[in-house]
Amino acid sequence: MPRPTLYVKWYPEVDMDERVVITFEQGDRRFNLRAVAVILDQEQRRVVIHRASHEDFWTLPGGRVELGERAAEALVREMREEIGVEVEVGRLLWVVEGFVAFLERHWHEISFYFLTTLPLDCPLYDQDRWSGIEEGIEDLYIPKELRGTTNTLELLFEWQDIDRLHDVNLFPRFLQDDLRTLPTEVQHVVRVGD
Repeated sequence: MPRPTLYVKWYPEVDMDERVVITFEQGDRRFNLRAVAVILDQEQRRVVIHRASHEDFWTLPGGRVELGERAAEALVREMREEIGVEVEVGRLLWVVEGFVAFLERHWHEISFYFLTTLPLDCPLYDQDRWSGIEEGIEDLYIPKELRGTTNTLELLFEWQDIDRLHDVNLFPRFLQDDLRTLPTEVQHVVRVGD
């Protein structure tokens, strides 16, 4: 079987009409490069989690990195697009290699988890829940009954108490414990199957 070829070149200034996410497929296997926000409240007791409105599991917010874009820049862009807020991306906490089965594919995903802060006067600190829209979604992420009719998804966001994360269907699972005490140095996590 021929191997997929991916040529990645750094483009200091990418034309927005030529935006390309770093992802590729071969058969039922798919690779993604993702940036993830660890957004804590000002007391560091709650974390922002999100899910698509039709899904039954939660993740931390973020999105795929585009060619020529640094992971931290991708995170700023994704948060602007999804929640309409200019976040500040802080230090890198985790580099996560994920190998999971999802949506009839075998995923290999590398994710950069950054400590991320909202502006001090951000009104989201005072909301328990809110929603956003993700545009330009591929059909595989859209519920089967809506495929071909839309390329948007409603995203649901909420603050979740860090001490109650075991009560939430949160992925990856290591976050249920590791968000309680953030690492002081970057940690490499390999997750298989969850």
